[in-house]
Amino acid sequence: MANVLLLIENDFEDLEALYPYYRMQEAGHKVTVAGDKIDTYHSKHGYPLKSDKTPIDIKISDFQCMIIPGGQAPDRMRIKPAMVRLVKDAVEKGLVVAAICHAAQMLIEAEVVRGKKATCWPSVKTDLINAGALYVDTSVVVDGKLVTSRQPADLPDFCRKILEALG
Repeated sequence: MANVLLLIENDFEDLEALYPYYRMQEAGHKVTVAGDKIDTYHSKHGYPLKSDKTPIDIKISDFQCMIIPGGQAPDRMRIKPAMVRLVKDAVEKGLVVAAICHAAQMLIEAEVVRGKKATCWPSVKTDLINAGALYVDTSVVVDGKLVTSRQPADLPDFCRKILEALG
């Protein structure tokens, strides 16, 4: 069983947080939700997800995987240094780091995509390329322990590759 960290902020894309949240649990993994503060965050359509921890409470070495959902949440998260630091630490410590849709904004902000193959939502593509990533337009891209996807329709492939990466 792996410990999975799911980052959260208001206006997350419903499916991109909830589908992996439940899929990881279904596979027997423990999911911890981390937000900037202990609070209930709401998706673009109002679905609630409560954070269990804040960045200050997290010891990244206790986790094997980090999932970052898209929506408008990554744009809100990337201006919070502690949230960005979690992403940077996760990559540096060798966690499986999975980002879907606009979550590539967090990878860009954490400066962890240079030279990596990745994909994202089309409006983030130029930013990803400018950050030094090698953009690939496919449902899921795996580069080492980095797993990226484009959109909600890619969630089955995205979660399958996360689970494969976790072994």
